[in-house]
Amino acid sequence: MLAWKHMTEGFRIDPAELPSEAVIFGSTAAMQEVRTQMAPLLHGDSPLLIQGEGGTGKELIARYVHSHSGRCAGPFVKLACTAMPADWLERELLGYRRGAFRGARNSKRGLIEVADGGTLFLSGVDGMDWTLQGKLIRLLRDGSYFRIGGFEERRADVRVICSSEADLREAVKAGRFRRDLFLCISSVCLRLPALRERKEDIPQLWGYFARKFAAKFNRTLPTLTPAALRILEGWSWPGNLHELENGVARAIILSDENALGAELKHKMAWNSLEEMLPAESGNAVISQPAELSEPESALERVIHANQWDTQWDPKNGVQTNSRPKPRTQRGRSSARPCRTRWHGPTEQ
Repeated sequence: MLAWKHMTEGFRIDPAELPSEAVIFGSTAAMQEVRTQMAPLLHGDSPLLIQGEGGTGKELIARYVHSHSGRCAGPFVKLACTAMPADWLERELLGYRRGAFRGARNSKRGLIEVADGGTLFLSGVDGMDWTLQGKLIRLLRDGSYFRIGGFEERRADVRVICSSEADLREAVKAGRFRRDLFLCISSVCLRLPALRERKEDIPQLWGYFARKFAAKFNRTLPTLTPAALRILEGWSWPGNLHELENGVARAIILSDENALGAELKHKMAWNSLEEMLPAESGNAVISQPAELSEPESALERVIHANQWDTQWDPKNGVQTNSRPKPRTQRGRSSARPCRTRWHGPTEQ
């Protein structure tokens, strides 16, 4: 029991680890609207759906809701629904009974049970398969569930917060997401704007990330010149907050100056990112390398030099030799007919 209590302690959130509200919500009208919609949710237990592009801070908003709700003393458990196969996802979420499947040598608690008394955050809920979506509906309606292979009904007091990058309304129309589950989790829906829609918050976000990584890497905190600010505000930010955070970390590590100017673009590695983005975003598409024939010719020379019993097709990159026919244990071909001599009727 003490080990289980120690395990749940690792899922608790320290409010001091979260950014300030000024950093989370900024000053743009779009984020202030999100803050207004979120205020009544802090005192309730209703399910919550957070939608937005990748890297817009959906998990950060979920952590903020948990840390400012009546469940702040309970655990905050996250499960990435798109990061594992369907059967593994079900095992992690519901838990399983000993002997439920091959390899289940011991019973295991699911993350629903771990999150009892706290919040369960399902990231990428649209990645759940149809069957598991039905089991999640049961949990949302009456708080009950069954372990895999178990016959005992279990109950958990959890608040479920879901996030999705895809538009779940379109997923329902396409038949990939259950309509009844969508109705359960979308009673309150928050839509987070992309970073390109809140560029006024970029200087404040830059300052937060710069202080964080300067202290982490023991580097000098550089200031931004007007030229650097124009570069930040002119970028399209396809990766949103994740791209900004990674770019700031790289700039802090590579910078040896007290001020960053036009060289910020190269320190944040945007010269290579422009080639990776699609053409419709205003950037060039990276082309296929033309020097693929040299490794093939080198490999062909090695095959012929070793006189291997095969033929190499450099155009298709496959072997063209035919494999021998399968043989039985005694060395006979499986295609060889069986010959049996008949000696006539047996005399009585």
